[in-house]
Amino acid sequence: MTTSKRATQALLSSAAIVSVLAVVTNSATAQGATADQPHPLAGGVYYVAPGGSDSATGTKDAPWASFAHAQAVAQPGDTVYFRGGTYNYTHANASCASQTARVDAVTLNKSGTSGSPIRYWAYPGEKPVLDFSGITDDCRIKGLDVTGSWIHLKGLEISGVPQNNTLNHESWGVWNSGSNNTYERLDIHDIAGPGLFLQDGGGNLVLNTDSHDNYDAKSSSGAGTNADGFGAHIPADNPGNVFRGDRAWNNSDDGFDLISARSSVTIESSWAWSSGYVPGTSTRAGDGNGFKAGGYGGEYVDYGVKHTVRQSVAFNNEAAGFYANHHTVASDFFNNTGYKNHPDFNMLGVSPTGEAIGLGTLRNNIAYGGTLTSNMTGTDSSHNTWDLGTPLSDGQFQSTSTTGWDASRQSDGSLPSLPNLRPATTGDLIDQGTDVGLSYKGDAPDLGAFEVG
Repeated sequence: MTTSKRATQALLSSAAIVSVLAVVTNSATAQGATADQPHPLAGGVYYVAPGGSDSATGTKDAPWASFAHAQAVAQPGDTVYFRGGTYNYTHANASCASQTARVDAVTLNKSGTSGSPIRYWAYPGEKPVLDFSGITDDCRIKGLDVTGSWIHLKGLEISGVPQNNTLNHESWGVWNSGSNNTYERLDIHDIAGPGLFLQDGGGNLVLNTDSHDNYDAKSSSGAGTNADGFGAHIPADNPGNVFRGDRAWNNSDDGFDLISARSSVTIESSWAWSSGYVPGTSTRAGDGNGFKAGGYGGEYVDYGVKHTVRQSVAFNNEAAGFYANHHTVASDFFNNTGYKNHPDFNMLGVSPTGEAIGLGTLRNNIAYGGTLTSNMTGTDSSHNTWDLGTPLSDGQFQSTSTTGWDASRQSDGSLPSLPNLRPATTGDLIDQGTDVGLSYKGDAPDLGAFEVG
């Protein structure tokens, strides 16, 4: 919005004049780095903090209080910094029309533009926590409902979205139906349903985000049966959705779930472990797959799409590490590591006549520990440990530890650098793969998720 438009709106009241002058001033100072702006970003820079006031000016020294007010002011290219501390939510922004209706605690329906997203970021070095555990609305709840596009959320902790009756399958931490949104360095946990769910939209990026300890204790389909770490059930004509550098652990259903997706999804450089249990216990709960890459309810459909899962790790999941889930086309599984899953790779597909078949294109994967593979007959499988007859033992890895995977991320938000399940530098996993278009060192790609070379 231009300054002249803001001035026109300000004529509505003298109080608005004061507020808009502050907004204009804030936008003007945002053109270069200042003490009030950690990074030189184009557009206005504003602040929200616990204890702030929505009647304040939105500066660092006079922050606003609410997400809703920040969105009302923010325009494409603007950045809203959330200061550290806890933001408690006790009710949705609309009443429940019925016990099975859906309501939002936070609705983000204002869009940015290409090259000028609206940014809602944690203030550098601080941790803003959006705590939804106090919400008492008696229906399905979305913590953040993102219907707008070109929105960038970064560094927020999102927790505690509840189920307050037993009539619904799940609630959601973050629900997306917009396009070209970025979800970066979010920490989502203790949600009574999926942590982050892509219901619609294309071109969305989920980057360096964690979703863990989600459990739908009151699910109408059975306790624990719908709380995935991440889900993407998007309709047709919505390409370009990517999960990159993400972690899912201790979720009662699956780590990543692409069931019913009618547009291709890519998952890369991501980890999933301890799916299918009540968090923190050995009690079985939901399906328990690390990466559930497809499927349409177990039946053949003629609109199936190919997904890609690459350079990712699944271990200690109650069911499969990598699962085709009755998919109808061959998805790509390249350079992945499955360890102590049941099985590590399950390529169960379905034929046009409804028969169970093996379906998938698999290259450069490692299966070690647990049950190695199932439903491989009919797949396009080569240069994997089970094809090559590679002798596997703990000594082929720098470490086989299943602890430490939830360590702090690196300063840029990328996954921690661990020796866990990385090939030993002189072992039989080095340079044994085939070129699938991913970068590698040496004469050929190494096997598994980590290129050592």
